[in-house]
Amino acid sequence: MSWLGQGTCVAKTNSLEVDVELRPAWRKIFQSTGQAALSYQAYEPATGAFLFEGEWEPVDEAGRRTLTIPAPAEDGLYQFWISLVHATDGWAYERGQHFLLVDAEVSAGAIRVLRQRLTSMRRLRLSLLPKTLLRALAAPFVTIGRNWSLIQAMVERDIYSRYKGSFGDIFWTLLQPILLMATYFFVFSVVLHSKYEGDPGPAGYALFFLCGMMPWLAFAESMARAPFIVWEHRNFVKKLLFPVEILPVNITLSGLITGALAFIVYLFFMMAAKGHLQWSMTWLPVVIIPQILFTMGMCWLMAVAGVFIRDLTQINGFILTLWFFLTPICYSDKSLPQQAMPLFRRNPMYAFVRGYRLILLEGRAPEFEPMLKMTIFSIFLFFFGHWLFKRMKRQFPDIV
Repeated sequence: MSWLGQGTCVAKTNSLEVDVELRPAWRKIFQSTGQAALSYQAYEPATGAFLFEGEWEPVDEAGRRTLTIPAPAEDGLYQFWISLVHATDGWAYERGQHFLLVDAEVSAGAIRVLRQRLTSMRRLRLSLLPKTLLRALAAPFVTIGRNWSLIQAMVERDIYSRYKGSFGDIFWTLLQPILLMATYFFVFSVVLHSKYEGDPGPAGYALFFLCGMMPWLAFAESMARAPFIVWEHRNFVKKLLFPVEILPVNITLSGLITGALAFIVYLFFMMAAKGHLQWSMTWLPVVIIPQILFTMGMCWLMAVAGVFIRDLTQINGFILTLWFFLTPICYSDKSLPQQAMPLFRRNPMYAFVRGYRLILLEGRAPEFEPMLKMTIFSIFLFFFGHWLFKRMKRQFPDIV
């Protein structure tokens, strides 16, 4: 049974007069002995941030009580939570009890009531649930949009500084994926004589292999740096105004640039070998968009893990190497035992590599069901990774 029978709030010139009815049941709320009191807490409505707490007015019996809330000195919107409180057991509303919630506005020292209602924490959370979900869904895009200029500047600086002072300079951005793909191609095609059943010639295997490498290059470059990215920018982490959550976004975009350059190389190679491009390339966004969301979500997660597990930066290279060979990039999935296929299909990169090959080599749309599952999973990972990073980043300055 609630301790609060009725509650009303009336605005005076520079204060709020709150009149509440204490029911006899109020004595059963708190388990500890000692003096209970009537008081209030002030919050900022837009963010829910706690502002200040009022004086405690002792209560010892049921009946009507009046509480005076002075108008805050600064103009703006305020939310007041009026409730019983106990020195040992805390606030009554934290124990599931009702409280009086008052929305008020202060202007030029005068205060006025905008809305008042009896509610509980459960009802309040339910009423705020749609707004909370909408804010959570918008949060990653707000982070990226609000800091887009900074992200662009840091990505450009990252790419230029990586090769600055070398003879190749910025051209290494293009040369590195070319040399890497050429090395893998030499090992598997020339040394190991690997073939692609759709086109047994060297050009056929080259197209097959390079097509699988494109999504992997963008993903692997970002993932290789993700566990150490917070440590790499530890000076920024200690700055209160720097949006630390954009660091994994930066390395994701850097990896995408590498992947985009590899894609350009692939298109030239396809034109030279085939003489034409596939019309099915219009399906590429269906694969690329979830690939970006998946990579960014993984980078957020790995960045958090890298802060708390320093050894992750050491074993990450081994994990990526194992992941590469468990993904049918340098070999066809048709060469795998049928008993192992259900396990291989659980590999997220399998869906992306398979999607690229269907679009660019076989000239058809990616398979609907696997791509749909991968898209749903990528969206979940994207939002969960951002939420976890924002939640844990408060602890970063104490660790790094």
